[in-house]
Amino acid sequence: MSLKPSPSRRHILRSKLLAVSVGMLATAAFAPATAAAASPQDYSASQLATVNDAVQRSGVEGIAWHVDEASGRVVVTADSTVSRAEIAKIKQSAGDKAGAIRIERAPGVFTPLLSAGNAIYGGGYRCSLGFNVVSGSTYYFLTAGHCGDVADTWYTNSSQTTLIGPTVGSSFPGNDYALVRYDNTSLTHPGGFTVADAFVGESVTRTGSTTGTHRGTVTALNVSVRYVGKGGGTVSGMIQTTVCAEPGDSGGPLYDGTKALGITSGGSGDCRSGGTTFYQPVREAANAYGVTVY
Repeated sequence: MSLKPSPSRRHILRSKLLAVSVGMLATAAFAPATAAAASPQDYSASQLATVNDAVQRSGVEGIAWHVDEASGRVVVTADSTVSRAEIAKIKQSAGDKAGAIRIERAPGVFTPLLSAGNAIYGGGYRCSLGFNVVSGSTYYFLTAGHCGDVADTWYTNSSQTTLIGPTVGSSFPGNDYALVRYDNTSLTHPGGFTVADAFVGESVTRTGSTTGTHRGTVTALNVSVRYVGKGGGTVSGMIQTTVCAEPGDSGGPLYDGTKALGITSGGSGDCRSGGTTFYQPVREAANAYGVTVY
């Protein structure tokens, strides 16, 4: 025998189902909306400048930093020597504006690329010639300031028997450029460049006495770098790139075709695994000495 619900029971069952359905619809209709994801905080130009200064005051070595206007952040690139505690110190330096800091990592150690070896020699070190320049009828060349700091006189060979001339000006740290005068009139000093300003995304070329010619891309401008160890210090206004470089390449030219852009300062990595390198803008150096790149 089959059992059928009586009319009253069927009515009760339908009422309960209807109540449940209405309850579900009500729940769906009136459930609180999921909170929208918090938007990244915006920082003003003056706030970013304040954070940029705070990173400078942190005193942590092995970092490079700059204001990235596109993202509205201060980008801090830390080399392999920078510990988690030091990263925390950098953020603490910014106080309640720590959210304005974006940390990136770079392999290797940020150091000036100075070495003993080939190309231009002085004081027991080797560097690279940057760009030839002229003032009136006197010829010079630009190289890195940390190179100019270690040698009063430069030669073309490691035995230091073929004179080039003296260092007549040098600025490091803060900047990284030096001026050397050609006193040996038998040496040629070809040109072919004009000064230009680098831009982010630009394809660039670097030449140095250790690794020859390599190419890469400009990733940031107006970067400050605090180099690690002996011969270190903080330099500002640098061009940051993906071009590799190694010790001895310091002072060499960064260029785009015939556009003279920068002087090799320092960085991390090598030309086998790649790296991050920094360049002193040529325009600032030429203006400081009142010379013309040719």
